[in-house]
Amino acid sequence: MNAQINELGVFIGGSNFIGDVGKTNYVSPNEIALGVLYKWNKSPRHSYRFSYTQSTISGNDLDSEVLARNSRGYQFKNSIKEFSAGMEFNFFDFNLHEILQRKITPYVYTGISYFIYDELYVINGETEKDYTASTFAIPMIVGVKSNVFENFVLGIEVGARYTFTDNLDGSLPKNQNLAPLQFGNINSKDWYVFTGITLTYTFTEKPCYCAN
Repeated sequence: MNAQINELGVFIGGSNFIGDVGKTNYVSPNEIALGVLYKWNKSPRHSYRFSYTQSTISGNDLDSEVLARNSRGYQFKNSIKEFSAGMEFNFFDFNLHEILQRKITPYVYTGISYFIYDELYVINGETEKDYTASTFAIPMIVGVKSNVFENFVLGIEVGARYTFTDNLDGSLPKNQNLAPLQFGNINSKDWYVFTGITLTYTFTEKPCYCAN
């Protein structure tokens, strides 16, 4: 049997917001995102993945190609601190015990994310903080990775998060006293996207071949 392999590393990239303020592009990083991640490879095809990522997300109506947003001129910034856990699936076998052989595979990841953010509201054209809140999101990540060096794996990925809130941008404050300040599409939730690279270091015991 082969021993299981652990990976520990970092995520470096950018973030962008999809909601009621700013651009409508799905992938358009405009803020720096940084994180750490750990993977427990259970087989060459799947691994358990845990991560922490933080970033600022922002939007500015003046950057939008939508005329109504451009003329409205709202803008916001919010902080995201995300904890995520789930399963990563490889399209091809990614057996890191074969250290002398270069491996490359596309992969997908999903699970559950819990993140901390600020509840915002917009008054007189200015975005203000109400209080700090938290909620869940569903991460959907696609990427490509390769063991570029012995004990190091490099990945490139894009990951969208469907959140359980519609107020990352101040458009739908939970505070009922601020209900008259709501704007935008109240029937859709906000999204944020992390795009970047991962670099992980692999460590484990040597493969063990046991007698029958």
